[in-house]
This record gives sequence, structure tokens and C-alpha cells, in this order.
Amino acid sequence: MAYLELIIAAVAAFLLGFGWYTVIFGKAWQAETGVTDDQAKSGAALTYGLSFLMMVILAYAVNYVINFHDVAEQTFTHGAFHGMLSALMYGLPAVAINYLYQKKSLKLFLIDGGYLVAFMALMGGVLAALKF
Repeated sequence: MAYLELIIAAVAAFLLGFGWYTVIFGKAWQAETGVTDDQAKSGAALTYGLSFLMMVILAYAVNYVINFHDVAEQTFTHGAFHGMLSALMYGLPAVAINYLYQKKSLKLFLIDGGYLVAFMALMGGVLAALKF
């Protein structure tokens, strides 16, 4: 197992999240969650650290699926497909269940669910592309 692949994939997902939740959907996400700028900054190091750890764990899970295929088949597109499929089949339903019980908005689900699908696809693509 090449652990550097997992770290690189997690960094890519983390950077995508930075753009997703600041530049692209930051204000909409804050409006839907009610999280203020001060609340977002409070305990940021712990939040970012634990989030990164969770991304490494997700990278390990996606990599596990990708590794069922021969290295010759592992392209960025192939890995992105498996990452996206994992998000659609496992991640989104789990998030949807929580959001339904918590009475969260469809808009928030689309923001967070969209990020989940995008970062899992990116993560899978990076993991597969790094195989040699």
C-alpha cells in the first residue's frame, strides 16, 4: 500500500473543499446552516485536522475498490468513476437519511452532497492516476 497516494488524494479533496465552501458556495452554505464567520473560525485547527483524517480514511476505502482492477485499467477517469459511484451509493444515502431526520433543506443537501460526489470522484481519479 502506497500511503503517499492516500495523503495526496486527501489533500486534493481538502483543497476542493476549501474552494467549494468559500468561493463557490460559502455564503449559501452559511445561510443554510446558520454558521457565522466567528463560529466557522472557532476550533478551526481541530475541525480541519479531523476532516483531513476522515478524508484519508475515505481515500483508503476508495483505493480498496480501485485496487480490485489491474493497474493497467487504473486511469484517472476509471478511478473517478469508482469514487463517484461510492459517493452515490454509500455517502449520499447516509447524508440524506441524516438530513431528513434533521429537517435540513434540499439546498444544503445539494451543496454538501455535490461536494461529496465531487471530492470522492476527484479522490478516486487521483488515486488511480498515481498507480504505476
